[in-house]
Amino acid sequence: MDHFRYIEGELFGEGVRLTDIADAAGTPTYVYSAATIVEHYDRLASAFSELKPLICFSLKSCSNLQIAKLLVARGAGMDVVSGGELHRSRLAGCPDDRVVYAGVGKTEAEISYALGFEGRGELRGGEEGKPIRLFNVESEPEFELLASVAKHHEAVTHAALRVNPDVDPKTHRYTTTGKRENKFGVDIDRAREFFEKYGANEHVKLTGLHLHIGSPVYDPAPYVQAIERANQLIDELARDGHEIKTLDLGGGFGADYETGRSPAAAEYAKVITPLLKDRVKDGLQVILEPGRSIIGNAGVLLTRVQFVKDSGEKKFIICDAGMHTLIRPALYEAFHFIWPVKVEPQFEPKHRKAEMDLPGLELCDVVGPICESADFLGLGRKLPPLKRGDLLAVFTAGAYGFTLSSRYNGHPSPAEVLITGGDAQIVRKRETVTDLVELELTSKSI
Repeated sequence: MDHFRYIEGELFGEGVRLTDIADAAGTPTYVYSAATIVEHYDRLASAFSELKPLICFSLKSCSNLQIAKLLVARGAGMDVVSGGELHRSRLAGCPDDRVVYAGVGKTEAEISYALGFEGRGELRGGEEGKPIRLFNVESEPEFELLASVAKHHEAVTHAALRVNPDVDPKTHRYTTTGKRENKFGVDIDRAREFFEKYGANEHVKLTGLHLHIGSPVYDPAPYVQAIERANQLIDELARDGHEIKTLDLGGGFGADYETGRSPAAAEYAKVITPLLKDRVKDGLQVILEPGRSIIGNAGVLLTRVQFVKDSGEKKFIICDAGMHTLIRPALYEAFHFIWPVKVEPQFEPKHRKAEMDLPGLELCDVVGPICESADFLGLGRKLPPLKRGDLLAVFTAGAYGFTLSSRYNGHPSPAEVLITGGDAQIVRKRETVTDLVELELTSKSI
């Protein structure tokens, strides 16, 4: 699951006490375990080894440069959705031929940048006009813009059409992306028309399909449905004269927000591999875009209790982290296990579940400092007795934690710390109130 463990009532990340990190870096702070990141990446690579996939880490899930560098060194590519993420990918040393670019709203400048040419503003080009590995195209107008920009630069690039297989992954409605009514991609029954119209373009070689049905998906069955429909489409396109050389399966594999919640990587691979192994032998390149399954369990959010407010019916644990630091509970109704960093022996958790059955626990809402009723990290939780100054850990916060954080109500962004064995490094320093206003201190006419 991860490398965060209680030892004699105190939470450690690998070989480092999290109290020591909070004392040195302050709170709120995101803390990541390098060993967990590497272990989850390696498990995924091993599970799908028969398909020889290009594994492109979903940078939107956690975009810290040092974590990206760690994964690039392990052999990962990068899945990006903006010019800013592509800039981070390049700074992390990821070769452009291991980069895939998705997203429904790519700008002309971002496309130029991804083709290896200068965009406007700070987008300053890549490797001497060398394009990224693959554009995942989401619509007809996007393809036309991509083709126009490539023609302008006299460039040739490759694209995959994102198709919606109309499969229900049974996840939150805000993170379902592969159904007919979603804004992403095109309906699978329109794909043949798309290839008929654009499949012969000389500047954008349309040679791939892209699937991404949602996240987190805890049941492998929807992947089977989606791939079976994609395989049928590949055969139909072949009869039309269009060879599909790349199948990008997207991401969406789950993480353990509760102990044992998510299938292992091998369980996903067990049902996916048989559907594709013969095509891989015939030359199909499979791409995976995992995010939370690698980084989710690798991160915890440290937050300090500011006040304990007793309403008579329950207690409010008011913390320095809130929806501005971790918005997933408010946005997705997401569950994160929350527990004190230091506990008496009888309160040391044996597992992480929504319902904790230990004597002496108190009913609490864990909330933040933001002026919104939706500002909470967890509601109706049974926790050990807490007091002002106590340190809490919010588990499985590595994915879509820091990247979705904001400066709302004038709160500077938290710090990020990466643990490697017995060493802890601040890999993003905490913002200050001066940082909040830095870009507003000067003005000029336009």
